[in-house]
Amino acid sequence: MGDDAPSLSAVKSKRSWAILLVVLMLGLVADLWSKDFAFKHVGEHPVHVNREDVMHTSNPRALIPADKPVVVIPNVLNFTLVLNRGAVFGMGAGKRWLFIAFTAGAIVLGLWMFAAWTTRKDWLAHISLGLLLSGGLGNLYDRLVYACVRDFIHPLPGVEIRNWEVWPYVSNVADALLIIGIIGLMWHLWRSEPAKPTKAKTA
Repeated sequence: MGDDAPSLSAVKSKRSWAILLVVLMLGLVADLWSKDFAFKHVGEHPVHVNREDVMHTSNPRALIPADKPVVVIPNVLNFTLVLNRGAVFGMGAGKRWLFIAFTAGAIVLGLWMFAAWTTRKDWLAHISLGLLLSGGLGNLYDRLVYACVRDFIHPLPGVEIRNWEVWPYVSNVADALLIIGIIGLMWHLWRSEPAKPTKAKTA
């Protein structure tokens, strides 16, 4: 069976590996570069994150100068610097090693899904897994190096419905990659749903 066979396992397909690794590397570079750029240029002065400072404070956000957010598009997008010990959107702050273990497990699961669950023709799943892996690795890198995650993207700032802020969370490119990857996998699963067998008509 050649590499061009649609039913070939992804782990044996050069094209499938190429898609996964290219998407993974592009996503990882985009995430880490954007974080570095934001923390150098969004504030009035560059912000250097020190792991020891983060480890010895109860409030990592206090390590960030209280600069005004950079308004990219009013009420649509702001850039504001935040150090986050939690998971996506700051949930579960203070459980760093739990999130490190969970993220590492999710990365292993993603690679297993690629190898055992997809074939050469499942390019959407390969792109989605590449996005998920790059997002997971980007935030895992931050947790290991800085003991927190660097966030700077704030969508819909100040937008409220009945005095309730629509989107209070500050995130990063890795979070966006994770969300897009999950949506892509769900779409792939929906498209791959086997057709329900129809009952044979009786005379």
